[in-house]
Amino acid sequence: MQFHIRDEALADEGLKQIEWADWQMPVLRQIRERFEREKPLQGIRIGACLHVTKETANLMRTLMAGGAQVALCASNPLSTQDDVAAALVKHFGVPVFAIRGEDTETYYRHIHAVLDTQPDITMDDGADLVSTLHKERQEQLSRVRGGTEETTTGVIRLRSMARDGVLAYPIIAVNDAYTKFLFDNRYGTGQSAIDGILRATNFLLAGATVVVAGYGWCGRGIALRAKGMGARVIVTEVNPLRALEAVMDGFEVMPMAEAAEKGDVFVTATGDVRVITVDHMLRMKDGAIVCNAGHFDVEVDVRGLRQVATHVRRLRPYVDEFTLPNGKRIFLLAEGRLVNLAAAEGHPAAVMDMSFANQALSVAYLAHHAHELSKDVHPVPRELDEEVARLKLASMGIRIDTLTPEQQRYLSSWEEGTE
Repeated sequence: MQFHIRDEALADEGLKQIEWADWQMPVLRQIRERFEREKPLQGIRIGACLHVTKETANLMRTLMAGGAQVALCASNPLSTQDDVAAALVKHFGVPVFAIRGEDTETYYRHIHAVLDTQPDITMDDGADLVSTLHKERQEQLSRVRGGTEETTTGVIRLRSMARDGVLAYPIIAVNDAYTKFLFDNRYGTGQSAIDGILRATNFLLAGATVVVAGYGWCGRGIALRAKGMGARVIVTEVNPLRALEAVMDGFEVMPMAEAAEKGDVFVTATGDVRVITVDHMLRMKDGAIVCNAGHFDVEVDVRGLRQVATHVRRLRPYVDEFTLPNGKRIFLLAEGRLVNLAAAEGHPAAVMDMSFANQALSVAYLAHHAHELSKDVHPVPRELDEEVARLKLASMGIRIDTLTPEQQRYLSSWEEGTE
């Protein structure tokens, strides 16, 4: 088996982390037990470009239980947990190509290594695997049945490919499932982004001003958690509906150019490029903390910051100090990469349980129904989304009502009204 990881000696420690996460992932565990019986992925090769974490390891175990052959590379150079990568290789026989801190050349070499396994189905987190396949490995496209995408950023890229008519196979947007974005994006990113900031800095949020760029589900979660820790929260937005919602939720809303002068901590969560520019950073207070919770390291203009800085030094493992020409200092966290996975452990396993349950069920669906789908980005079938929710509620010991026959008739009728 080919693989490329940091150190196989880390495997036993990684196995403990995988087991710890598995205890908090009861939905995925139930699906794994079903897959072991039914083998819905027998003979399917899956190429995955995901964050190599303990939670992802349990997803790989589930896919393998269903009969799949899997190969895994990292979807971000700073998100790999090296002990987990080692455990997947040693204890589960998964070809893993991921090393924490790998350079860009190695990152893409690892993507090509996964594509070398000739996958039938792709699993992506940011769409780098799919875009590389379409740009550089077009001879393989005809054998790919379909794929899944985990992130908002990736879905945006894939919808652009579909609009341009270049997407060669159907993709299921796992990110858009209710049991993904309502929980993973809001509660997962909300908690883990704040966790990454605090681990990196040990900064007191109570009484500070936190600027959140973007009020999608990730931004909502970050703003909510920061507010809950006593921060004053400012939201910046370009979408009038989301901006209005932020106002109605009790947050201040203003352009980044104005917020730059007020914030102590800045967090981007937009999926777009250069949301915080050098001009913004020149306006910030001395000692402002800047970080990114979006998938790619493009939301903060790190390249421009490096060009104008008169001095750069690393103060803490994930804190770089940039001295600007005006004498002010900017503290950039995790090199501008997603702070929750680079400076912390990413989302709690309990919330990834639902996201990865959606991944597993969507892959099984594609294995049998991809030929029925157009070459476009498709939603997770509603019945799969609701099944994940039912399994999660059951694992929490929560029961809900069901409609009576009379209620079902009433909802399906147009004739009944005021009595």
